[in-house]
Amino acid sequence: MPTLTVLTPVHDGGHTYLRELHDCLAGQRLPEGWRLEWVLQEDGRTGNPLTAVPDAPWISKGTGRQGGAARARTLGLARATGTLLRCVDADDLLPDPDTLARDIEVLTDRPAHGWTVAPCLDLLPDGSLVPGPYDPAPGPLPARALLDGAKRGEMPVVGTTLTARTGLVRLLGGWPALPAFEDGALVLSCEAVSPGWMQSAPGTLYRKHPTQHTATADFRDEQEARLRVEIAVDRAEALHASGWRWTG
Repeated sequence: MPTLTVLTPVHDGGHTYLRELHDCLAGQRLPEGWRLEWVLQEDGRTGNPLTAVPDAPWISKGTGRQGGAARARTLGLARATGTLLRCVDADDLLPDPDTLARDIEVLTDRPAHGWTVAPCLDLLPDGSLVPGPYDPAPGPLPARALLDGAKRGEMPVVGTTLTARTGLVRLLGGWPALPAFEDGALVLSCEAVSPGWMQSAPGTLYRKHPTQHTATADFRDEQEARLRVEIAVDRAEALHASGWRWTG
């Protein structure tokens, strides 16, 4: 049976909204014959975040040495059995019960495409939703559209809207060891070696709250912010220059 794996990193203290995400995933309607696998990986070894959701056959729970979201995602990748892979952060949600079905349908109908992304809506504390400012037009994405946006300081999509073929993610080495923007870096690498598709319907509700990682002073450090994007851009440019293309 074909499987879509959702991979979620979570740290101790960062699981306030995890049960809400569990309920959201449990309510997803997948195409006939498909199953959902949720790989929940703690960034650390306390085990505390994993108790926020019940044990179930479709949920794979794991712990590992603390090292940030990129390391946790990579450790979780070892347990992913799905042919398709989607990352969803522990404090975010999917917009509707058909979100993952749209990802599956796009990549099933387009075997030459290695990945798909979607618009992201910011979920504000008052419940209102705000769209992103740089969403590309729906349909096949032009070559370098995302990379050129990132180089302008206008990254067009949020990395956690990415659903990619798991084999492609493994070939690219997963998520680079960055303190942030590792999900965006993976999107840029996917774009460098494979055509992608932009969906019209939103793919993520990005929750804004005071304790999120992107609200910390470390995340907002301008020098580090420039550096992590430069590293991601340089990696993508090197892949473009290599001429190598993913063929499935």
